[in-house]
Amino acid sequence: MEEEKKEIQSRLIETKKEAKKEELTDILKLISPGTLLRTAIEGTQKAKTGGLIVVYNDFVQDMFEGGFKLNARFTPQRIIELGKMDGAIILSEDLKKIMYANVLLTPNHSIPSNETGTRHKAAERTAKQAGTMVIAVSQRRDEISLFYGNSKYVVRDTNDIIRRATSILQIIEKHKDIFDRNKMDLDRSELKRRGDYMKALLLIQRGMIIMNISETLKGYVIELGVEGAIVKLRLKELLYKVEKEVDEVIKDYSRFGLSKSQKILSVLSYDELLEIDNIKQCLGLSEEVVFPKGHRILEREGISEGDAGILIRNFKNLPAILDIKKENLTLLFEEAIANELFDKIEHIRE
Repeated sequence: MEEEKKEIQSRLIETKKEAKKEELTDILKLISPGTLLRTAIEGTQKAKTGGLIVVYNDFVQDMFEGGFKLNARFTPQRIIELGKMDGAIILSEDLKKIMYANVLLTPNHSIPSNETGTRHKAAERTAKQAGTMVIAVSQRRDEISLFYGNSKYVVRDTNDIIRRATSILQIIEKHKDIFDRNKMDLDRSELKRRGDYMKALLLIQRGMIIMNISETLKGYVIELGVEGAIVKLRLKELLYKVEKEVDEVIKDYSRFGLSKSQKILSVLSYDELLEIDNIKQCLGLSEEVVFPKGHRILEREGISEGDAGILIRNFKNLPAILDIKKENLTLLFEEAIANELFDKIEHIRE
């Protein structure tokens, strides 16, 4: 059993990959404002005593010595008081109990560390060796560092994050205004049966930029916890149907198909998204006239995805579908469905 444990520890140490984004997100939720753990570490920071908190797992058991066993219920006040001692505090895996206090961490000293202070070196090595979360509260630097596996994250001040989040939210709002104007321009162009794919590219570009920037803001929302409720709600409003609208435009104009174009677009950086030619290449478009297939307009009118697909396969694009005669529809659909579709197409024409 011991050999197996050492082998697993060795693999944890040797791997150079950062913690997965999903794992780090879950960890950040545990220390977001409003949680008991965040209250505890901020209290320790204000007390100017410094501190070291380790979340227990099976590997941690053999990595500390000395101190004393508590097995007491976790409260922020207890953590703040225990933080006045030099040793580390060991919390249970569910964060509900303080298992040990004032212990000396004994991770493998051969594990490389980028930290300078003794406390932070011990924290980084313990996190790497045990694959667990370790929080170091610096007395000298007045800083809270979170170590998890091979990742390090410096916990920022809540007010600073709120300022950053608000600033990014304002940027997204400006981009959303442009996105909405692009959408109206594209609607007018398509309904006038013009083959102007540049308006489609501009809408896709703006939508991708919004979704790109929103990923940064989502990270701040996670860090803010309960403090980020208003930002989260506003972001949800701004993102409403943006991704759906972008996907429908890609379906209408891409030569590669939705899935392939999505994959290519997803790897573009923010700077690359600013070049409209890059968007054009992701859709496989050339300089020739391109008419929309019609997914977006037809489905918005209440025509099902299946029926829209049949129309597009048979008539190729939106202008041809808008010129359709009722007798053409009766060759493809039952009479009742054909009549209903013709009425909806008539409504689009009007």
